[in-house]
Amino acid sequence: MIADYGYTGGPVAIPGAVPARVVAAYGDYYRVVCDEGECIARKKAGAYHNRPDAIPPTTGDFVALKWNPHGEGRIVATLPRTSQFDRLDPSSKRRQAQTIAVNFDTLFFLMSLNQNFSVRRLERFLAAGAVSGAPVVAVLTKSDLVDEKELADYLAQARAHAGDVEVVAISSLTGAGLDQLAPYVQPRRTLAFIGSSGVGKSSLVNALAGEELMPTLEIREWDSKGRHTTTERELVRLSSGALVIDTPGMRELGLWDADAGVSDAFADVEVLFARCRFSDCRHDTEPGCAVKAALADGTLDVARWEAYLRLKVELAGGEIARAASTHRYRK
Repeated sequence: MIADYGYTGGPVAIPGAVPARVVAAYGDYYRVVCDEGECIARKKAGAYHNRPDAIPPTTGDFVALKWNPHGEGRIVATLPRTSQFDRLDPSSKRRQAQTIAVNFDTLFFLMSLNQNFSVRRLERFLAAGAVSGAPVVAVLTKSDLVDEKELADYLAQARAHAGDVEVVAISSLTGAGLDQLAPYVQPRRTLAFIGSSGVGKSSLVNALAGEELMPTLEIREWDSKGRHTTTERELVRLSSGALVIDTPGMRELGLWDADAGVSDAFADVEVLFARCRFSDCRHDTEPGCAVKAALADGTLDVARWEAYLRLKVELAGGEIARAASTHRYRK
């Protein structure tokens, strides 16, 4: 069973423990699956308490489990992760990371073709996704809301800012474009769905499953605001054998440790730096600045340059916060 949930490792090194995967987390309780079956488990206190190197498990994690056929199991270790998507925790005054999804083979960023569409939002998610450790696909949902010309325009805008990231447009209602996702929806492969509230993450899960696995609510079309129905992260297994981590809608995405991701998402911007006359060019008043030249002739969009600067300032603030947090901990 555990192999069907994407586990490719061998036996765990902890005596009496078996590999398992967390499919849902409810506070201190976890729903896990392993070769013995499915059960509710809790963390073994001694394995995690006062151990800063011990990573608390979350949905999607592979763990070492002490199976109990008569009651709750015990999670004794979180196994190494192959991929991870983090954001700055909006409830922590931006001092620590919040892990949204782990151990996925492909990260899908969903953005719907209504007022949710924003190239600035796309840039931000792609910057965060670039350091996740897995390929990213941008999915424009609800293509049934626009006509053919509008759809082509949306795709052109997204692709102009997505770099090498694949951009697809789909409709979970009509099924249009779902065939483009087929190469990713494969047995034992895990997909993570990330996006704002109301973009259709749960609807896409249901469309790929061919049945209603996840509850959905209608969006209020007059203001394009949806009410998200996924309140906890959950890993579901489709009839195809593919696995999906459906996440709650995010109102904001603060970048965490994503400097390399910004460089990847804005490679067209940073390539200009090497063309400046001075290696320490600040792209302000210096002569021979390639950035200023590109802004002047229109080859670099002013809004994209400003977006790049905003993200770099945000990342600098996050680095200061991380350093301060580490200093407090070590004291």
